[in-house]
Amino acid sequence: MSAPEAPPAGGPVVDAHHHFWQVARQPQSWRTPAHRAIERDYEPADLAPLLAAAGVDATVLVQSVDGPEENDRLAAYAARAPFVAGVVGWLPLADPAAARAELARLAPEPGAPGTPGSPGAPGAFGAFGRLCGVRTLIARDPLDWLAAPDTRALFRELADRGLAWDVVPVTDAQARAVTALAEAVPGLRIVVDHLCRPPVEGGDPGAWANRLAALAACPGVALKVSVGIDVLTDWPRWRADALLPHVTRAVELFGPRRLMLASNWPVVLLRRDYAGALADQLGLLRAAGLDGPALAEAAGGTAIRWYGLGPRPGGLREAGSAGPARGQVSGHAPGHPGGQAAGTGAAGAAGAAGAAAAPAAGRGTEET
Repeated sequence: MSAPEAPPAGGPVVDAHHHFWQVARQPQSWRTPAHRAIERDYEPADLAPLLAAAGVDATVLVQSVDGPEENDRLAAYAARAPFVAGVVGWLPLADPAAARAELARLAPEPGAPGTPGSPGAPGAFGAFGRLCGVRTLIARDPLDWLAAPDTRALFRELADRGLAWDVVPVTDAQARAVTALAEAVPGLRIVVDHLCRPPVEGGDPGAWANRLAALAACPGVALKVSVGIDVLTDWPRWRADALLPHVTRAVELFGPRRLMLASNWPVVLLRRDYAGALADQLGLLRAAGLDGPALAEAAGGTAIRWYGLGPRPGGLREAGSAGPARGQVSGHAPGHPGGQAAGTGAAGAAGAAGAAAAPAAGRGTEET
Protein backbone atom coordinates (compact mmCIF):
# COMPACT_ATOMS: atom_id res chain seq x y z
CA MET A 1 0.00 0.00 0.00
CA SER A 2 1.23 3.50 -0.75
CA ALA A 3 0.28 4.78 2.72
CA PRO A 4 -0.82 3.22 6.00
CA GLU A 5 -4.52 2.40 6.12
CA ALA A 6 -6.40 3.78 9.12
CA PRO A 7 -8.87 1.44 10.84
CA PRO A 8 -12.43 2.07 9.69
CA ALA A 9 -14.67 4.21 11.85
CA GLY A 10 -18.06 3.11 13.08
CA GLY A 11 -17.45 0.00 15.13
CA PRO A 12 -14.94 -2.31 16.78
CA VAL A 13 -12.09 -3.76 14.73
CA VAL A 14 -11.68 -7.51 15.23
CA ASP A 15 -8.73 -9.59 14.13
CA ALA A 16 -10.66 -12.78 13.43
CA HIS A 17 -7.74 -15.22 13.20
CA HIS A 18 -4.49 -15.49 15.11
CA HIS A 19 -2.55 -18.05 17.10
CA PHE A 20 -0.45 -18.37 20.24
CA TRP A 21 2.04 -21.16 20.74
CA GLN A 22 5.02 -22.44 22.68
CA VAL A 23 7.22 -24.42 20.33
CA ALA A 24 8.53 -26.78 23.01
CA ARG A 25 4.98 -27.76 24.04
CA GLN A 26 3.25 -27.85 20.65
CA PRO A 27 4.76 -30.07 17.94
CA GLN A 28 3.31 -28.58 14.74
CA SER A 29 2.98 -30.99 11.81
CA TRP A 30 2.90 -28.14 9.30
CA ARG A 31 6.27 -26.68 10.30
CA THR A 32 9.23 -27.15 7.92
CA PRO A 33 12.72 -25.59 7.73
CA ALA A 34 11.09 -22.81 5.68
CA HIS A 35 9.40 -21.56 8.85
CA ARG A 36 12.39 -21.03 11.13
CA ALA A 37 11.60 -17.30 11.23
CA ILE A 38 8.54 -18.06 13.37
CA GLU A 39 10.04 -20.96 15.31
CA ARG A 40 9.75 -19.25 18.68
CA ASP A 41 7.10 -18.72 21.33
CA TYR A 42 4.29 -16.26 20.59
CA GLU A 43 2.21 -15.24 23.57
CA PRO A 44 -0.37 -12.58 24.55
CA ALA A 45 2.31 -10.13 25.69
CA ASP A 46 3.79 -10.21 22.18
CA LEU A 47 0.51 -9.41 20.45
CA ALA A 48 -1.02 -6.86 22.85
CA PRO A 49 1.14 -3.86 21.84
CA LEU A 50 0.69 -4.67 18.15
CA LEU A 51 -3.10 -4.61 18.56
CA ALA A 52 -2.97 -1.26 20.33
CA ALA A 53 -0.72 0.25 17.65
CA ALA A 54 -2.93 -1.06 14.82
CA GLY A 55 -6.23 0.03 16.41
CA VAL A 56 -7.57 -3.50 16.88
CA ASP A 57 -10.13 -3.87 19.66
CA ALA A 58 -10.53 -7.64 20.00
CA THR A 59 -9.41 -10.94 18.51
CA VAL A 60 -10.40 -14.53 17.81
CA LEU A 61 -7.78 -17.05 18.94
CA VAL A 62 -7.61 -20.18 16.74
CA GLN A 63 -6.10 -23.62 17.34
CA SER A 64 -2.98 -24.55 15.37
CA VAL A 65 -2.52 -28.22 16.36
CA ASP A 66 -4.99 -31.03 17.00
CA GLY A 67 -5.44 -32.52 20.45
CA PRO A 68 -7.08 -31.89 23.83
CA GLU A 69 -3.90 -30.32 25.23
CA GLU A 70 -4.27 -27.55 22.67
CA ASN A 71 -7.71 -26.71 24.06
CA ASP A 72 -6.30 -26.40 27.56
CA ARG A 73 -3.57 -24.10 26.28
CA LEU A 74 -6.10 -21.95 24.41
CA ALA A 75 -8.30 -21.67 27.49
CA ALA A 76 -5.34 -20.62 29.62
CA TYR A 77 -4.26 -18.03 27.04
CA ALA A 78 -7.76 -16.59 26.78
CA ALA A 79 -8.07 -16.36 30.57
CA ARG A 80 -5.11 -13.97 30.71
CA ALA A 81 -5.59 -12.08 27.43
CA PRO A 82 -8.44 -9.58 27.83
CA PHE A 83 -8.44 -8.78 24.12
CA VAL A 84 -9.38 -12.38 23.17
CA ALA A 85 -13.14 -12.19 22.66
CA GLY A 86 -13.53 -15.70 21.25
CA VAL A 87 -11.67 -18.98 20.84
CA VAL A 88 -11.90 -21.50 18.00
CA GLY A 89 -10.88 -24.72 19.70
CA TRP A 90 -10.20 -28.26 18.52
CA LEU A 91 -12.68 -31.09 18.20
CA PRO A 92 -12.11 -34.51 16.55
CA LEU A 93 -15.03 -33.91 14.22
CA ALA A 94 -14.55 -37.13 12.24
CA ASP A 95 -15.26 -39.07 15.45
CA PRO A 96 -18.59 -37.73 16.75
CA ALA A 97 -18.49 -39.66 20.04
CA ALA A 98 -15.01 -38.38 20.86
CA ALA A 99 -16.01 -34.87 19.77
CA ARG A 100 -19.03 -34.86 22.07
CA ALA A 101 -16.88 -36.05 24.97
CA GLU A 102 -14.28 -33.33 24.40
CA LEU A 103 -16.96 -30.67 24.01
CA ALA A 104 -18.56 -31.77 27.29
CA ARG A 105 -15.15 -31.46 28.95
CA LEU A 106 -14.57 -27.97 27.52
CA ALA A 107 -17.95 -26.30 27.74
CA PRO A 108 -20.61 -28.43 29.45
CA GLU A 109 -24.15 -27.27 28.93
CA PRO A 110 -25.99 -25.64 31.86
CA GLY A 111 -27.23 -28.23 34.31
CA ALA A 112 -24.86 -30.92 33.09
CA PRO A 113 -22.38 -32.47 35.52
CA GLY A 114 -19.41 -30.15 35.85
CA THR A 115 -21.27 -26.87 35.32
CA PRO A 116 -21.75 -24.22 38.00
CA GLY A 117 -24.40 -25.43 40.40
CA SER A 118 -23.68 -29.05 39.51
CA PRO A 119 -21.09 -31.45 40.91
CA GLY A 120 -17.59 -31.17 39.44
CA ALA A 121 -15.49 -28.50 37.75
CA PRO A 122 -16.87 -26.03 35.19
CA GLY A 123 -14.74 -27.23 32.27
CA ALA A 124 -11.88 -25.50 30.48
CA PHE A 125 -14.09 -22.94 28.76
CA GLY A 126 -17.12 -23.12 31.02
CA ALA A 127 -15.66 -20.64 33.48
CA PHE A 128 -15.47 -17.76 31.03
CA GLY A 129 -17.53 -18.87 28.03
CA ARG A 130 -15.35 -17.72 25.16
CA LEU A 131 -15.49 -20.88 23.05
CA CYS A 132 -17.07 -19.58 19.83
CA GLY A 133 -16.07 -22.17 17.24
CA VAL A 134 -14.29 -25.44 16.52
CA ARG A 135 -11.81 -26.74 13.99
CA THR A 136 -9.82 -29.82 13.06
CA LEU A 137 -6.96 -29.76 10.56
CA ILE A 138 -7.99 -31.47 7.32
CA ALA A 139 -5.07 -30.71 4.95
CA ARG A 140 -6.14 -32.16 1.60
CA ASP A 141 -7.71 -35.28 3.07
CA PRO A 142 -11.07 -36.61 1.84
CA LEU A 143 -14.08 -35.31 3.75
CA ASP A 144 -16.43 -38.20 3.03
CA TRP A 145 -17.07 -38.45 6.77
CA LEU A 146 -19.04 -35.19 6.62
CA ALA A 147 -21.90 -37.12 4.99
CA ALA A 148 -22.23 -39.65 7.83
CA PRO A 149 -25.55 -39.30 9.71
CA ASP A 150 -23.93 -39.10 13.15
CA THR A 151 -21.46 -36.48 11.92
CA ARG A 152 -24.29 -34.34 10.61
CA ALA A 153 -26.12 -34.80 13.90
CA LEU A 154 -22.97 -33.56 15.66
CA PHE A 155 -22.89 -30.45 13.49
CA ARG A 156 -26.55 -29.79 14.27
CA GLU A 157 -25.65 -29.93 17.95
CA LEU A 158 -22.80 -27.48 17.37
CA ALA A 159 -25.19 -25.18 15.53
CA ASP A 160 -27.70 -25.39 18.39
CA ARG A 161 -24.94 -24.35 20.79
CA GLY A 162 -24.00 -21.38 18.60
CA LEU A 163 -20.58 -22.75 17.69
CA ALA A 164 -19.11 -22.04 14.25
CA TRP A 165 -16.95 -24.43 12.23
CA ASP A 166 -13.68 -23.15 10.73
CA VAL A 167 -12.36 -25.01 7.69
CA VAL A 168 -10.19 -24.52 4.58
CA PRO A 169 -11.53 -26.59 1.66
CA VAL A 170 -8.75 -26.47 -0.95
CA THR A 171 -9.87 -29.20 -3.38
CA ASP A 172 -13.02 -29.50 -5.45
CA ALA A 173 -14.05 -32.62 -3.53
CA GLN A 174 -13.56 -30.89 -0.19
CA ALA A 175 -15.58 -27.88 -1.33
CA ARG A 176 -18.42 -30.15 -2.47
CA ALA A 177 -18.42 -31.91 0.89
CA VAL A 178 -18.52 -28.62 2.78
CA THR A 179 -21.33 -27.19 0.65
CA ALA A 180 -23.31 -30.43 1.04
CA LEU A 181 -22.97 -30.11 4.82
CA ALA A 182 -24.01 -26.46 4.68
CA GLU A 183 -27.14 -27.45 2.80
CA ALA A 184 -27.88 -30.39 5.12
CA VAL A 185 -27.35 -28.32 8.31
CA PRO A 186 -28.56 -24.84 7.33
CA GLY A 187 -28.31 -23.50 10.88
CA LEU A 188 -24.54 -24.13 11.04
CA ARG A 189 -22.23 -21.16 10.76
CA ILE A 190 -19.23 -22.15 8.62
CA VAL A 191 -16.13 -19.97 8.38
CA VAL A 192 -13.74 -20.60 5.49
CA ASP A 193 -10.26 -19.45 6.45
CA HIS A 194 -7.55 -17.75 4.38
CA LEU A 195 -9.62 -16.78 1.33
CA CYS A 196 -10.10 -20.50 0.60
CA ARG A 197 -6.43 -20.68 -0.47
CA PRO A 198 -6.37 -18.58 -3.67
CA PRO A 199 -3.89 -19.53 -6.42
CA VAL A 200 -1.73 -16.45 -5.89
CA GLU A 201 1.52 -17.95 -7.19
CA GLY A 202 0.13 -20.29 -9.84
CA GLY A 203 -2.58 -22.90 -10.10
CA ASP A 204 -6.04 -22.72 -11.63
CA PRO A 205 -7.81 -19.45 -10.79
CA GLY A 206 -11.00 -20.71 -12.43
CA ALA A 207 -11.21 -23.76 -10.17
CA TRP A 208 -10.67 -21.58 -7.09
CA ALA A 209 -13.33 -19.11 -8.25
CA ASN A 210 -15.78 -21.95 -8.83
CA ARG A 211 -15.15 -23.37 -5.35
CA LEU A 212 -15.58 -19.92 -3.84
CA ALA A 213 -18.83 -19.31 -5.75
CA ALA A 214 -20.27 -22.65 -4.61
CA LEU A 215 -19.42 -21.86 -0.99
CA ALA A 216 -20.77 -18.31 -1.26
CA ALA A 217 -24.09 -19.67 -2.55
CA CYS A 218 -24.63 -21.14 0.92
CA PRO A 219 -25.89 -18.36 3.24
CA GLY A 220 -24.33 -20.07 6.25
CA VAL A 221 -20.76 -19.68 4.94
CA ALA A 222 -18.50 -16.72 5.70
CA LEU A 223 -14.92 -16.06 4.53
CA LYS A 224 -11.80 -14.74 6.26
CA VAL A 225 -9.69 -12.23 4.38
CA SER A 226 -6.35 -13.64 5.48
CA VAL A 227 -3.29 -15.34 3.98
CA GLY A 228 -2.45 -18.94 4.89
CA ILE A 229 0.98 -20.36 5.52
CA ASP A 230 1.24 -22.19 2.20
CA VAL A 231 0.81 -18.95 0.23
CA LEU A 232 3.21 -17.15 2.54
CA THR A 233 5.73 -19.96 2.13
CA ASP A 234 5.44 -19.97 -1.67
CA TRP A 235 5.76 -16.20 -1.94
CA PRO A 236 9.31 -14.88 -2.45
CA ARG A 237 8.07 -11.65 -0.84
CA TRP A 238 4.84 -10.07 0.38
CA ARG A 239 2.68 -8.98 -2.58
CA ALA A 240 -0.55 -7.30 -1.59
CA ASP A 241 -1.20 -6.43 -5.24
CA ALA A 242 -1.34 -10.16 -6.08
CA LEU A 243 -4.19 -10.56 -3.59
CA LEU A 244 -6.37 -7.81 -5.07
CA PRO A 245 -8.19 -9.89 -7.74
CA HIS A 246 -8.95 -12.57 -5.17
CA VAL A 247 -10.17 -10.12 -2.54
CA THR A 248 -12.26 -8.39 -5.20
CA ARG A 249 -13.89 -11.69 -6.15
CA ALA A 250 -14.52 -12.46 -2.49
CA VAL A 251 -16.24 -9.09 -2.03
CA GLU A 252 -18.38 -9.70 -5.10
CA LEU A 253 -19.47 -13.15 -3.95
CA PHE A 254 -19.80 -12.77 -0.18
CA GLY A 255 -20.46 -9.08 0.42
CA PRO A 256 -19.20 -7.29 3.54
CA ARG A 257 -21.56 -9.04 5.96
CA ARG A 258 -19.91 -12.40 5.29
CA LEU A 259 -16.27 -11.28 5.20
CA MET A 260 -13.89 -11.07 8.16
CA LEU A 261 -10.60 -9.21 8.49
CA ALA A 262 -7.99 -11.64 9.86
CA SER A 263 -4.21 -11.37 10.29
CA ASN A 264 -3.09 -14.98 10.73
CA TRP A 265 -0.44 -13.71 13.16
CA PRO A 266 2.25 -14.84 13.86
CA VAL A 267 2.34 -16.87 10.61
CA VAL A 268 2.05 -13.67 8.56
CA LEU A 269 5.38 -12.55 10.04
CA LEU A 270 7.04 -14.82 7.49
CA ARG A 271 6.45 -12.06 4.94
CA ARG A 272 5.02 -8.93 6.63
CA ASP A 273 4.85 -7.21 9.99
CA TYR A 274 1.51 -7.22 11.81
CA ALA A 275 0.54 -3.57 11.29
CA GLY A 276 1.62 -3.61 7.65
CA ALA A 277 -0.30 -6.78 6.82
CA LEU A 278 -3.49 -5.55 8.47
CA ALA A 279 -3.20 -2.16 6.79
CA ASP A 280 -2.67 -3.83 3.41
CA GLN A 281 -5.73 -6.04 3.91
CA LEU A 282 -7.89 -3.05 4.82
CA GLY A 283 -6.55 -1.28 1.75
CA LEU A 284 -7.44 -4.26 -0.42
CA LEU A 285 -11.00 -4.25 0.91
CA ARG A 286 -11.22 -0.54 0.13
CA ALA A 287 -9.79 -1.12 -3.35
CA ALA A 288 -12.40 -3.84 -3.85
CA GLY A 289 -15.13 -1.30 -3.25
CA LEU A 290 -15.83 -1.36 0.50
CA ASP A 291 -15.99 1.83 2.53
CA GLY A 292 -17.92 3.34 5.40
CA PRO A 293 -20.40 0.95 7.06
CA ALA A 294 -19.58 -1.85 4.59
CA LEU A 295 -15.89 -1.73 5.49
CA ALA A 296 -16.77 -1.62 9.19
CA GLU A 297 -18.76 -4.84 8.73
CA ALA A 298 -15.81 -6.69 7.19
CA ALA A 299 -13.38 -5.19 9.73
CA GLY A 300 -15.32 -6.32 12.77
CA GLY A 301 -19.08 -6.55 12.47
CA THR A 302 -19.14 -9.90 10.70
CA ALA A 303 -16.83 -11.56 13.23
CA ILE A 304 -18.89 -10.19 16.12
CA ARG A 305 -22.13 -11.54 14.66
CA TRP A 306 -20.83 -14.78 13.16
CA TYR A 307 -18.92 -15.87 16.24
CA GLY A 308 -21.36 -14.28 18.69
CA LEU A 309 -18.65 -12.19 20.35
CA GLY A 310 -19.87 -10.22 23.34
CA PRO A 311 -18.42 -7.24 25.19
CA ARG A 312 -15.97 -7.92 27.99
CA PRO A 313 -13.47 -5.84 29.99
CA GLY A 314 -10.51 -4.83 27.87
CA GLY A 315 -12.07 -6.36 24.76
CA LEU A 316 -14.64 -4.91 22.40
CA ARG A 317 -15.23 -1.20 22.56
CA GLU A 318 -18.68 0.26 21.98
CA ALA A 319 -20.34 -2.67 23.70
CA GLY A 320 -23.74 -1.61 22.45
CA SER A 321 -22.67 -2.34 18.88
CA ALA A 322 -21.61 -5.88 19.63
CA GLY A 323 -25.04 -7.21 18.70
CA PRO A 324 -27.13 -10.01 20.16
CA ALA A 325 -25.81 -13.23 21.59
CA ARG A 326 -25.17 -16.32 19.50
CA GLY A 327 -28.36 -17.79 18.11
CA GLN A 328 -30.30 -14.54 18.66
CA VAL A 329 -29.49 -12.60 15.50
CA SER A 330 -32.64 -11.09 14.06
CA GLY A 331 -33.42 -10.65 10.40
CA HIS A 332 -31.70 -13.85 9.19
CA ALA A 333 -32.34 -17.56 9.16
CA PRO A 334 -31.42 -19.27 12.43
CA GLY A 335 -27.66 -19.47 12.74
CA HIS A 336 -27.09 -17.06 9.82
CA PRO A 337 -25.95 -13.66 11.05
CA GLY A 338 -24.75 -12.78 7.56
CA GLY A 339 -26.63 -11.01 4.82
CA GLN A 340 -26.37 -10.46 1.11
CA ALA A 341 -23.82 -12.34 -0.95
CA ALA A 342 -23.27 -9.43 -3.29
CA GLY A 343 -20.41 -6.93 -3.28
CA THR A 344 -18.98 -4.24 -5.49
CA GLY A 345 -16.27 -3.94 -8.09
CA ALA A 346 -12.56 -3.19 -7.68
CA ALA A 347 -10.21 -0.34 -8.48
CA GLY A 348 -6.60 0.44 -7.77
CA ALA A 349 -3.66 -1.78 -6.83
CA ALA A 350 -1.67 -2.64 -3.75
CA GLY A 351 2.02 -2.39 -2.86
CA ALA A 352 4.53 -4.78 -1.36
CA ALA A 353 7.12 -5.47 1.28
CA GLY A 354 9.76 -8.17 0.91
CA ALA A 355 11.32 -11.21 2.48
CA ALA A 356 13.46 -14.14 1.29
CA ALA A 357 12.11 -17.01 -0.78
CA ALA A 358 11.31 -20.34 0.89
CA PRO A 359 10.72 -23.94 -0.23
CA ALA A 360 7.33 -25.62 -0.27
CA ALA A 361 5.56 -26.17 3.03
CA GLY A 362 4.53 -29.44 4.69
CA ARG A 363 1.24 -31.25 5.21
CA GLY A 364 -1.71 -29.33 6.57
CA THR A 365 -0.36 -25.87 5.95
CA GLU A 366 -3.44 -24.47 4.22
CA GLU A 367 -5.22 -24.08 7.55
CA THR A 368 -2.45 -22.37 9.53
